[in-house]
Amino acid sequence: MNKHSKQQNKKKDLILFGTVIFLVLIGIIMVYSASSTLTAQDNSNQAYNFFINQIKHSVAGFILMLFCMCVPYTVFTKKYIAIFLIFLAVLLLSLLFTQAGSESGGALRWLKVSCFTFQPSEFLKFSIIIYLGYSLNKKLPQIKNFYIGSLPHFILFCIFAVLLYMQPDFGSILILFAIISTIMFAGGVPVLHICFPIIVLGPIVAGLMYVKQYPVKRIFTIFDPWAHELDGAYQLTHSLMAFGTGGLFGTGPGQSFQKLFYLPEPHTDFILSVIGEEFGLIGVFIIISLYLVILWKGIFIALNAKNREGAIVAVGITITISLQVCINMGVALGLLPTTGLTLPFLSYGGSSLVINMMLLGILINIGSVRN
Repeated sequence: MNKHSKQQNKKKDLILFGTVIFLVLIGIIMVYSASSTLTAQDNSNQAYNFFINQIKHSVAGFILMLFCMCVPYTVFTKKYIAIFLIFLAVLLLSLLFTQAGSESGGALRWLKVSCFTFQPSEFLKFSIIIYLGYSLNKKLPQIKNFYIGSLPHFILFCIFAVLLYMQPDFGSILILFAIISTIMFAGGVPVLHICFPIIVLGPIVAGLMYVKQYPVKRIFTIFDPWAHELDGAYQLTHSLMAFGTGGLFGTGPGQSFQKLFYLPEPHTDFILSVIGEEFGLIGVFIIISLYLVILWKGIFIALNAKNREGAIVAVGITITISLQVCINMGVALGLLPTTGLTLPFLSYGGSSLVINMMLLGILINIGSVRN
């Protein structure tokens, strides 16, 4: 590779790095705007607690991102990934059977240890991506053998899907399955092998959703949200009103009306709605453009990765971020039922922000060692 090509690669890595940092900075500002009314009513007398916490999470994520950019990602795969997956299973079980689990919105998704609260399912995405890159690369000679290339990975999915269902967390189950299926496809697993578990597990998942009831209700409310604006579609209708109020140019920074105790969780699941109201279609377009840069860079890095394992991991990271973005935006716009997934780099939440920044650090690392 000549000197010009090396400089070009370095510049492209900086583009991806800069895009992520820019999104994180926008997220800090929007968390402050979206949560300002909530924190004003906080009995803890900390008027800016969400804002301060988001800064702390961003700093932690930045440090770990730099670590993942500098240290080869294979450090996670050689000795520790299997141990880490087992440890995550123990953490998910502890949510259900110990007093450490913290409930919010009717779901046990947060684990509280001392003064730290985190979401184990976010760490699961990170571990699955790294594990599949290692496993699919190792099994390349027998990748088309269903019992070697496919079945062990779907068994792993079923184990964690059961643990996530018990929380319950259907959103994480669906995105986990999508991540595993896409990475397996990119790793050379035959399409029929991927479709077979879908046929087998599809009716089971549908039955479990029917038992829980609330996922089914959420699906039907998106077809006519205004008929359910006082119950199942309360979040969605206020989200749509926020976008409608924002118009093309928005109402101005900090001038969102829906965040004034109308739109639930404006700083987490529906932060895009606040952006749409305050900065209009132009602001939303800028956010989408930044995510498209990440998608473009992720595809480029995957196609030009130095080795097969790196390419698979790059695909997994790109798909994970892109899926979460599409699902969150789809929910905010009424195209998908509410899932509880955050918007990467923008929504309030330490676990999601830190893990997504670590994943982008690994992506930049993979891109920096291309031939």
